[in-house]
Amino acid sequence: MTKFPKTIFLIAAGVLVACRRPQCGVTPLPEQITYKGGYCACDSSRAVVGEFAKLESRIDPSAEGIRAEGYRLQIDRRKILLTAIDSAGLFYGKQTLRQLATAQGIPCVEVLDNPRFAYRGMHLDVSRHFFPKEQIFKILDEMAYYKLNKFHFHLCDNGGWRIQIDKYPLLTKLGSHRMEIEWLKWWDFGDKHYVPEDTPGAYGGYYTKEDIRQIVSYAAGRHIDVIPEIEFPAHSDEVFVGYPEFCCTGRPYTTGEFCVGNPATLRFAEDVLTEIMELFPSKYIHIGGDEARKVAWKSCPKCQHLAREVGGFEEVQCYMIEHLELFLAEHGRVMMGWDEILKNSLRSSSVPISYRGQRGGIEGANRGLNVIMSPGEMIYFDWYQADPCTQPRAMSGFSPIKKVYSFYPVPDTPEMAAANESMIKGEYVAPSSVEYIYNGASKNVLGVQGCMWTEFVNTSEHLEYMMFPRMLAVAEIAWTPQNRREWHDFRRRINREIPLLRSRGINAIQLSNDVEITVTRLPNGKKAFVTIDTEKYPVEVRYTLDGSDPTPQSPIYKRPFKTKIGTTVSAACFEHGRQSGNTAHVDVSEHHDIRNYYPYLETPEIHASIAP
Repeated sequence: MTKFPKTIFLIAAGVLVACRRPQCGVTPLPEQITYKGGYCACDSSRAVVGEFAKLESRIDPSAEGIRAEGYRLQIDRRKILLTAIDSAGLFYGKQTLRQLATAQGIPCVEVLDNPRFAYRGMHLDVSRHFFPKEQIFKILDEMAYYKLNKFHFHLCDNGGWRIQIDKYPLLTKLGSHRMEIEWLKWWDFGDKHYVPEDTPGAYGGYYTKEDIRQIVSYAAGRHIDVIPEIEFPAHSDEVFVGYPEFCCTGRPYTTGEFCVGNPATLRFAEDVLTEIMELFPSKYIHIGGDEARKVAWKSCPKCQHLAREVGGFEEVQCYMIEHLELFLAEHGRVMMGWDEILKNSLRSSSVPISYRGQRGGIEGANRGLNVIMSPGEMIYFDWYQADPCTQPRAMSGFSPIKKVYSFYPVPDTPEMAAANESMIKGEYVAPSSVEYIYNGASKNVLGVQGCMWTEFVNTSEHLEYMMFPRMLAVAEIAWTPQNRREWHDFRRRINREIPLLRSRGINAIQLSNDVEITVTRLPNGKKAFVTIDTEKYPVEVRYTLDGSDPTPQSPIYKRPFKTKIGTTVSAACFEHGRQSGNTAHVDVSEHHDIRNYYPYLETPEIHASIAP
């Protein structure tokens, strides 16, 4: 495991050393933690990499209260006892110990901890921009530290083919490089052509089979499964540069969809997936299945013939998905796909990932399928995480860390489903108007997954800037029981984690010092309840109630308060007597509440010049 600087402990010590009963600094928050007082001495230089001289570890399959991947920690002044029913539990218990350790020692605590979900995922798109294996190792280290266990490896998607396939060498020779670095210039405004990998100045790359073996092994050593994704039947422009016979026109750069009516296409898919399965031991194999435009199929004699046989062009896509689902099942694997695969009558083992909001996950769970929740509007990391005018170019949408953290991964009541939908749509949605997961189907939610798409992310620094600390919000959603999650406590811990991330070489964003004002009208119709919130903690927030801008002499916000209808609330953060961040203004109206639903943003026509 990567060794991190000793300075981590100096930072952590400043958080805990002054507290008689330290606040929990562990992320994700454990299921139960009890502080008993005092510290167990430890060597901080060893503890930072998970080595504890006083640690006794044991696997006890009969240990009470501990489930798969869970653990119990019992720490007193003289020793540390770590108990689990499997090796993963011992590993995660050590991650908690690493986070608890300070320069003063490890607080004497008792921890009983189990994951909420078996699937705790992070996705990375390496097609639009290639990232070397060393960057993958770095991400895997952080995933393990925060108890994420599934790495969804998006290896091809119109930007470049990123994995060596022996039977089809032209996939990488001709389809892994291009001349233009910036995605938008190449895809929307450029020639959208690939070049041979040995072209001088070519941009791109791919993973050799040895690279993949190293990544899989590195992940396995951290109890992370690597789930490969190969796209079918769409998002495949790079395939047809070397193998145009697999598209409907027989010419590259004319379509991104496979010719499903051509039997050779299915043989190609089987050949590729066979080599993929040889490299990846994961039981899950992701086949894409999303966003097929179907235009080329409608003028292709082979696809027209197939459409007549199966009942239409929508069914042509379903035909290929069904074929791949059966092929993977025959080889002992389980098919994953984006939520368009719900168009199929899927095997009970197949797993859709709900990315178009939460509705696919709700539908799949109610159909009895295992589902992964990954609604783009809430837990996609390529969206803006702060004021777009201050940020490097991102995809359209706004997902600050509070919005990510507010997601309910199991919307099994109308209220929870409506809360998610309100944030997805950016406006109030009534509980009576939404579908939700019915009684008994909640168990079908296997977990959650954050997604990092990279159309506008072409450096490792920018990649980390977009992922961290939002990935930590997903980690807590995935691990911590719903009734233990609370934004203000997470905010305190996440502000502690950012300097620790930076000390480990992660280019995490600094949280915003802008303020958010929430207004709830009281039943009497004359007053309202006002809450002022920030991402930063601790922070000094000052406010006014007369419409004027706050000054260093304005009242300090300490807790929610009541005010009259018709009041204008203004608030801003202050540091060292000077304002930091923007001033927020809200008119307290008798007509509506202010709920901060984080509306979806169309991509602004701006491009900040600042570097991430």
